[in-house]
Amino acid sequence: MSLNLQFLENEIIDQFLYDNSNRPWIIGFSGGKDSTMLLQVVWRSLLKLEPALRQRRRIYVVCNDTLVENPRIVKFINSTLSKIQEAAIHYELPITVHQTTPELENSFWVKLIGLGYPAPNKFYRWCTERLKINPTTKFITEKINENGEAIILLGTRSAESAARAASIKKHEVKGQRLRKHQLPNSYVYAPIKDVTTNELWQYLNQVSPPWGGTNKELITLYRNANAGDCPLVIDESTPSCGNSRFGCWTCTVVNKDKSMEGLIENGEEWMSPLMDIRNFLVETRDNPEKYRQKERRNKTISENLWGPYTFDTRVEILSRILKAQNSIQKEEGVELITHQEMVLIQYYWYRDCFFKTRVSDIYNSIYKTKIDMSKQEEKFKQESNLLKESCKNEQKDVDLIQDLLALQKTKTLMIRKRGLQADIENRLDQYLESDKKQLIKNDN
Repeated sequence: MSLNLQFLENEIIDQFLYDNSNRPWIIGFSGGKDSTMLLQVVWRSLLKLEPALRQRRRIYVVCNDTLVENPRIVKFINSTLSKIQEAAIHYELPITVHQTTPELENSFWVKLIGLGYPAPNKFYRWCTERLKINPTTKFITEKINENGEAIILLGTRSAESAARAASIKKHEVKGQRLRKHQLPNSYVYAPIKDVTTNELWQYLNQVSPPWGGTNKELITLYRNANAGDCPLVIDESTPSCGNSRFGCWTCTVVNKDKSMEGLIENGEEWMSPLMDIRNFLVETRDNPEKYRQKERRNKTISENLWGPYTFDTRVEILSRILKAQNSIQKEEGVELITHQEMVLIQYYWYRDCFFKTRVSDIYNSIYKTKIDMSKQEEKFKQESNLLKESCKNEQKDVDLIQDLLALQKTKTLMIRKRGLQADIENRLDQYLESDKKQLIKNDN
């Protein structure tokens, strides 16, 4: 191995012991080749220290889950993280594992199906900040607030790509290992920045992970997927993904998802429905006449109204996801969309005055299930009869009141009443506009 491993580990030890502060190290771990080598060399370096010196500072291994990661990779990463945490306890290392996820209202499906956001492209990557940058930034900020400062260790390498090399060079302070990060009181340390790709693969082939097992599964995944990995994205200067990478299975920024195609070709046929959904998202994005609301199609991004999907498009996407999930869940145990996401999607549909098709109806029709709601239905009938006795326009007014109740109940379920008044006013405006059109029609 041409890589001077001893020099690299000694440099990490020197930086670990460099100052008397207790500012923690935060290691960005994506489960890919770069972050795996980074964690291995840091781990091996710590084992060279006396047990007391190892406790000099806390080390947080942070892995971001966008909730739409490639399921095959998620399974591998979760297994790896479990081994890391168990081994850290065994070796009495100051290492703890943490996973960050986007806030519910910022999840991919809530934005796309609930609010009608279009599938991302290279010009409008609304997903990167919400799914990747914000969750990790929140974690880092918390550690900075607790300790005053923090050092972020990344597996970025100058040899990985011209863009990464330019980013490293731009932010590097000459003669120093650390470079300033855009977050206040935070610094970036890239120990393996000078490691070449050949040296990296030689290392992973020859040096087994100190938390147990081998790197054979990782190497096989790369071989089968013909892919590069997505680094932990902590700011906009960090390239999100290459043209061939492990990352979100829903990604429509790249022209072709070569990693998913490679996995399918090499035995992961169960992922074919995911590929179909991903390709359908591209179609909905690139065919606005068919899938977007005409009155909003040409609005600008700053107005938050850029090409929202029609309600039928949102229903179709949700149906495809649930069908795919139903077909693969029993054998693979894969969850493509969570219950919490579906609840919030239903709220947003109510808020946009889509009352006729419910998320639960779609779910029940696909899963062939029917929740026993006999008591609730009986109560609903009683409420409807009382409303009909009180309302002049009978069923039309009953529908209005029930829609308003649905808004209130869903808002309460989400434990968020902010905006409820505006939502109710929107529904009333819709009702009054409908009434007005009916009167004009009758006069004519």
